[in-house]
Amino acid sequence: MQDKTTNNYITPTAYRHFTADGWANLRADTPIVLSEEEVINMRGRGEIISLDEVTMIYLPLSRLLNLYVGATQDLHRVTSTFLGRLRPKVPYIIGLAGSVAVGKSTTGRILQALLARWPNHPKVDLVTTDGFLYSNAVLEERQLMERKGFPESFDQKKLIAFLNDVKSGKSNVKAPVYSHQIYDIVPDEMKIIDQPDILIVEGLNVLQVPLLHGADNTPPAVSDFFDFSIYLDADVEHIEKWYIERILNLRETAFKDPDAFFHGLAKISEQEAIDFAHRIWKSINEENLRANILPTRERAQLILRKNVNHGISDVYLRKL
Repeated sequence: MQDKTTNNYITPTAYRHFTADGWANLRADTPIVLSEEEVINMRGRGEIISLDEVTMIYLPLSRLLNLYVGATQDLHRVTSTFLGRLRPKVPYIIGLAGSVAVGKSTTGRILQALLARWPNHPKVDLVTTDGFLYSNAVLEERQLMERKGFPESFDQKKLIAFLNDVKSGKSNVKAPVYSHQIYDIVPDEMKIIDQPDILIVEGLNVLQVPLLHGADNTPPAVSDFFDFSIYLDADVEHIEKWYIERILNLRETAFKDPDAFFHGLAKISEQEAIDFAHRIWKSINEENLRANILPTRERAQLILRKNVNHGISDVYLRKL
């Protein structure tokens, strides 16, 4: 498939392609375990997702992931038998990548809720790599505020250390927390990840390969810790539209709070807010998407392709 906006290709020989209807047929007898109200509460700002789409797209995906997790759990058991001792279980880690405003957070919450309903992996945690951004103070000191969200704005060493601890089976691993309201890391607030069955890691650049600075320096990649990876895909002009819609929605809601970082947007006209969102998209988010995020798309095992209405129209599953 060709992305008309980016002239970037999904290699057809590497993936099996399903239309939404074709993918829905793979649901088999997987029961619906979410209500319409629950789905509405999981939506991100400006997103439209229905119980029908959950049934068609996310239930088959939860079934596939359940099979993968079960196979990994079986492998753990036979490996323990081979080694002659039972090793502590380690979480099955799912990476979720894609642009700003493409709907990663909603997808992550839906997957978390659905996967937690399966009896062999009821404990499912979700973290976002936003918590591993450098604080605004550090970004300003390094003159990176205009590069927020780019790979260099993240504390990669801290993120790798976190994933290493989780994948090693350690208990009570701490993840820093980010607030979009204050647009910064929340001081002294941590999310505790305590040996879940599954951990979903959602972020912009989670599929990116680290830059090499010499033959003897090959740092691990975030994706080295993933057992399965998903990329949320859409035409760039559609994502820009969703981003501007999100800013306008926040302007009428969260940004009215005087403590909000972008409170000033609530005081200007709608057209001025649109112009501001467009500038930020072009100068930061689109540049990051084209340079760093989109090139990692084909590193994912599953690509969910969205149409202009935010609905998933196509599914690409990497061939084994």
